[in-house]
Amino acid sequence: MQAFHSDHFVLPLPAGHRFPMPKYRLLRDAVARELPQLRVCEAPAASDGELALAHTPGWIQAVAEGLLTPAQQREIGFPWSPRMAERARRSVGATIAAARAALAEGVAANLAGGTHHAYADHGAGWCVFNDTAVAARLMQAEWHRRRHSLLRVVVIDLDVHQGNGTAAIFADDPTVFTLSLHGERNYPVRKEAGDLDVALPDGCGDEAYLAALDDALGRLWSRHAAAPPGLAFYLAGADPHEDDRLGRLKLSAAGLVERDRRVFGALRDRGIPVAVSMAGGYGREVATTVAIHARTLAQALASWHRWQGLPAPPPAPDMPRGVAPVKQSVR
Repeated sequence: MQAFHSDHFVLPLPAGHRFPMPKYRLLRDAVARELPQLRVCEAPAASDGELALAHTPGWIQAVAEGLLTPAQQREIGFPWSPRMAERARRSVGATIAAARAALAEGVAANLAGGTHHAYADHGAGWCVFNDTAVAARLMQAEWHRRRHSLLRVVVIDLDVHQGNGTAAIFADDPTVFTLSLHGERNYPVRKEAGDLDVALPDGCGDEAYLAALDDALGRLWSRHAAAPPGLAFYLAGADPHEDDRLGRLKLSAAGLVERDRRVFGALRDRGIPVAVSMAGGYGREVATTVAIHARTLAQALASWHRWQGLPAPPPAPDMPRGVAPVKQSVR
């Protein structure tokens, strides 16, 4: 299974900044140690033309040339630097590469990504460019050029924060369906209307979350019975975890494994390729977040094996072999 990283481009953040920049390199180290079956490559940078599929020329130029106002930098949460601009391009490039690989092999991953707060004309919430939106539009264009047909896309966003930028970009696009399960009282304060939004109360745990997920997936498949999606983007945030500093939900590590198992299984059973990105994760200990992301990648790898008709890989040493009893997945 192919996976793509961009962790060589580390931002010079001020002391005490809340964004866990080290997690990306730590995750790549964990993958090399625990999931050696993943073929990990450095991501290419997205071009201006690719970014323009989802972003305005003015915004692309402002990021590239360091023309962001102080207010724009505050809204993003990162100070501008050449490395900030390059990292943003590489994060998009990683999701583009993962989407191409998923269409060829069934499952692929971006070891970062999930920058779903970025709008067409501005960034927000530690997101500069919207990697999912750019990759979705580019895959549709490439698909149409090769096959002269429409590629329908679904975005399954299970980060704890609503993907407001993604919802806004695709608000009038019937070819891309956005599904989001997120904390009702969490960032952003002002939510955008997606195609299917499920707002969860503070303290929501495994049982209630998985029931809401089953219901949302069931509604998704019902709405697409006549014209199923041909590609999925899965934002597998670690931030619904009970120990996340910014999450406000209470999912256990086992509950998150089951979440991932259900999403990958439902997509695989329907023959829908998926590009998975790690999205958010702000554990009190960065190692906790890295472990959650690594378990998501283990589930992705197991699904990839099934796509290829191969035996399931053995669980890595620190991966949970079982989860708490939960309701059966909707398939």
